[in-house]
Amino acid sequence: MPETALLFIHAITGLHPGSGTALGHVDLPVARERHTGWPLIPASTLKGVLRDACRPSESKGDEYDRWCAVFGPETANAADHAGALSLTDARILAFPVRSLVGVFAWVTCPAVLTRLNRDHGLIESKGQMNDSPSLKESEAVCPKDSPLLIDGNSLVLEEFDFTRVGDAEGAVEWIARRAVADAATTERIKTHLVVLSDDAFGHFVRHATDVTARIGLEYQTKTVKDGALFYEECLPPETLFYSLVFAEPSRRRGDKLREKKQEIVWFAKDIIDFAEKKLSSKRFLQIGADETIGRGLCAVCLHRTEPQEATA
Repeated sequence: MPETALLFIHAITGLHPGSGTALGHVDLPVARERHTGWPLIPASTLKGVLRDACRPSESKGDEYDRWCAVFGPETANAADHAGALSLTDARILAFPVRSLVGVFAWVTCPAVLTRLNRDHGLIESKGQMNDSPSLKESEAVCPKDSPLLIDGNSLVLEEFDFTRVGDAEGAVEWIARRAVADAATTERIKTHLVVLSDDAFGHFVRHATDVTARIGLEYQTKTVKDGALFYEECLPPETLFYSLVFAEPSRRRGDKLREKKQEIVWFAKDIIDFAEKKLSSKRFLQIGADETIGRGLCAVCLHRTEPQEATA
């Protein structure tokens, strides 16, 4: 059985996980799921970021061997074996939306919570959330003492009015306890997480992103270079994602030889221990494009599931 975990990603600055394809007026849109239109971070992007973040300072020694076992060898030796760590695309968990009071809300929806519950059940049977609420388009559930509320039961997110119809204590507590590492954000999620209908959530994640014009200037004339004006879509700071993480025993040839001699040293648990130790020492990771203008800074939090008995 593989070792498993949930990797939560909290965008500290604007985030551009690009898709490389422009179908509308935005030249550089963010990557989205085909069937829902919700933003995602491709697994290939995420694995490359983790691989680089965990790379040891020297290209030799036990630390480097373990790094190769976890993420696979260098490109020149890519055919030797695959890495032992696998990740899924990072899926949207909660999206920040401007509020008339209380600054902003994290919004999510029953479809997201149901999928998260199912994904969590794939890797761990314990700790499931309560059933997701069924909501009409103008309804919302949030804590009764939320600072987002006007007159005790109304919310205004962007230009839309919503009526509070109940609490989502189970989902709020579950997400606040796992998705972020810092205490201040944990406490804020407890009062600012709102569950909307699937359609309302879909509207916000499609139309409440940042779209900015980027230009390149001619040095002498200070006019726009031909073809240097383009529009780029960016996810707002505070967006939350999660990814499923699976770790198998090492696939390196040397480790297989040790396995035959009953001397396995890279169990699945060792693989995920390595990733957890490395990530715990990182204050943030840079994900997506535009690193030099401060975008893509993300805090990550690896939530381990219950230990599996069989690891080889």
